[in-house]
Amino acid sequence: MSIVKKRRVRVKPYRRLTGTMSVRLLGILGVLLIFLLVIMGKLTYLGIIKKDTYKKQVLAQQRYSNTVIPYKRGSILDTNGNVMATNKKFYTVILEPKNIIGTRSKDENGNEIKTDNEIKITAALKKYLDISDTEIQDALSNKDSYYEELVTGLTEEQISDLKKYLKGEEGKSLVGIWLDESYQRIYPNHTLACHAIGFVSDGDIGVGGLEQYYNSILKGTEGRRYTYLNEELEYDSSIEEPVDGKTLVSTLDINIQRITEKYLRKFQKNYGSKNASVLVMNPNNGEVLGMANSKTYDLMDPMSEKNLKKYYKASKLAKMTKQQKSDAYSSIWSNYTVSTTYEPGSTFKPFTVATGLETGLLKGNEYFTCDGGQTVDGTHIGCSHVHGTIPLSDTIALSCNDSMMQMAAKMGSKTFVKYQKIFGFGSSTGIDLPGEASASNVLHGEDMADMDLATSSFGQSFQCTMIQLASAFCSLVNGGYYYQPHMVKQILDSEGNVEKNIEKTLVKKTVSQETSEKLKSYMRDTVLKGTAKVAQIDEYNIGGKTGTAEKYPRGTDKRLVSFIGFAPDDNPELVVYVTIDEIQKGSQSNTKLAVEMTRDILKDSLKYMDVETNNEKETDQEKN
Repeated sequence: MSIVKKRRVRVKPYRRLTGTMSVRLLGILGVLLIFLLVIMGKLTYLGIIKKDTYKKQVLAQQRYSNTVIPYKRGSILDTNGNVMATNKKFYTVILEPKNIIGTRSKDENGNEIKTDNEIKITAALKKYLDISDTEIQDALSNKDSYYEELVTGLTEEQISDLKKYLKGEEGKSLVGIWLDESYQRIYPNHTLACHAIGFVSDGDIGVGGLEQYYNSILKGTEGRRYTYLNEELEYDSSIEEPVDGKTLVSTLDINIQRITEKYLRKFQKNYGSKNASVLVMNPNNGEVLGMANSKTYDLMDPMSEKNLKKYYKASKLAKMTKQQKSDAYSSIWSNYTVSTTYEPGSTFKPFTVATGLETGLLKGNEYFTCDGGQTVDGTHIGCSHVHGTIPLSDTIALSCNDSMMQMAAKMGSKTFVKYQKIFGFGSSTGIDLPGEASASNVLHGEDMADMDLATSSFGQSFQCTMIQLASAFCSLVNGGYYYQPHMVKQILDSEGNVEKNIEKTLVKKTVSQETSEKLKSYMRDTVLKGTAKVAQIDEYNIGGKTGTAEKYPRGTDKRLVSFIGFAPDDNPELVVYVTIDEIQKGSQSNTKLAVEMTRDILKDSLKYMDVETNNEKETDQEKN
C-alpha cells in the first residue's frame, strides 16, 4: 500500500494598498479623465461650432474640374499671304447634370420642383440653340453625371448667341453648363500643293510636307481651365491660357502652283503616265515657287478611299489587304520631287560641259566628231544620231552622247566625280521638307569603271532627285551661285508679327560667271535649233535641256523623259523642271511632251509675274 504525500501550496499574503499608493492611482485616473474631457471638448468644438468653416476649407482644396483649352495651330500661307492651311473653331455644349439639377424641393403632392438654375439653363438652350426639351432632359437623365455632351460641332455663328448669354449677368450665375472648344485643320484648296503642304493626323501630328517638317513650330501649348469651390462654397475658376502655334509664310506662290497643276492635269488627261512631276524655282535665291505631282489627294480627307479610287480600279481595291492599302496611301502621299531617285538622262549634259569649262579642259571653241557612238570595254554605246563634226555649243543643243563620252574620258573619273559632288549630286540639299533622298548610294565613286564614266557623262548609270538637279541647274544659269532650296521665307508669331525672316542661303560657288554665260547660250540654242524647238515662243526667250533616260532593266523600252527650262534667257527669273515617267499614250521617248508642259508653265507664270516681254523690250529700246 503506497502512501501519497500531499504537496503544500504556499499562499502569498494579500497586500493592502497603502495611503500613498491610493493617492497616486487616483491622481493618474484624474489626469486621464481631464485629458479625455479636453479631447471630447475639442471634437465637439470642431464638429459643431467650426463645422462650416472647415468644410469650406476642405471643399476649397478639392478640384472640381480640369479641362483642356486647345491651342490654335499656326497657319500656312503662300508668299503673298494667301491661306493654304488654317483652322476653324468648333464648340461642344457640355452639361453637368449633378450640378444643374442640384437638390430639388417637392411640392405638396410630393413631385420634385426644378431648381431655378435648371429652369434657366433649359430655357437658354431651347432659345439659343433651338434644342428640344426632350433632348435636354435626355442629357440630364443621368443625375449623378458631371459630364454630358449635348451638342457637338457648332460653329462660331451657331454658338454666338449662347456665348453672349453665358457671359452676361444672368448667365454668369448659372452652374453646370460650359462650352468646350476645339479646332479642325482646314485646307481651303483641298488638293492644291498637297505634297508640299502635308496634313495633320490625330489633331497635332504633321504628316508630310511643311506640316511635318515644321510641326514643332506650328504646334502650340494647350491651356487649362480649373473650376473648384472656394471658401464661400461658390464656384470659382482659374485659367492657364493656351499658347497658339506660329504661322509659316511659304515660298510657294498659289497662282504659279495653280498654273503648274493645270498643265500637269492636262497632260495626264491627254496622255497619262506612271508619274509626272514639276518643280518651279526662283534661280536667284533658292525659293520653290511651285511643286506638283500627278498623283494628288485631298488634304481635308487624306485617308478617304476616294483618293485611292482615282488610281486603282474598284475590283483591285476590293482585293487589297490592309497593308496593301496602307502602302497605296503612302505612294500617293510620297513627294516624288524630293523623295524619289531616278536616272536624269540628258538633262545632266550641261553639267558635264560645265566641268570641262571650269577645269580648263574645254575653252569653248572645240569641235567634236560624232560617228554614232563609242566602244568602251568592248561594248558599243550608241548616240541618238550620227551628228558628224559639231561645235561644243551644239553638243548640248543636239544632245550628243558621243561628244559627252569624249569629254568625260578626257577629264577622267576623279575630276568627273569631284564636280558631281560640287554640284550637289549624291548629297541632300537640305530643303525644309521631310523624306529627302540623298542618292549617295547610287552615285559612283571616283574609281568608277570606264563604262560607268562613259554612261554617267550623259546622265545614265547614276541617280539623283529632282530637287538635286534643279538646285544645281539654277547655279548654272544664275552666274554660278548655289543657293539652298527652301520652302519657307518667314515665321510669324501668333499675333501675326514677323518673328524670323529666312533669307537666301548661299552654299557655294559652282561655276564662274563666264561658264554660266556660255551654258545659257548653249541651252538657248537647244530651243532655237536643237532638241527643244517646240519651246520657242514670241513673248520670252527660253533656254533649256531635254532628257531621255532608259530605265532599268535595260531593253524594256521603259523611259523617263524630262525638260528643264529657264527664262528669260539673259537674266533668268524662273526655272521649271518637268519629269514624266513612262508615258502611257504614244512613245515613251517623246520629250516634246515635257518641253511643251515646261513652255506653257513658263509662259503663263512669267506673264503673271509681269516680267517684261520681248515686244516690251524692243519698244523700250526704240524709245531710248
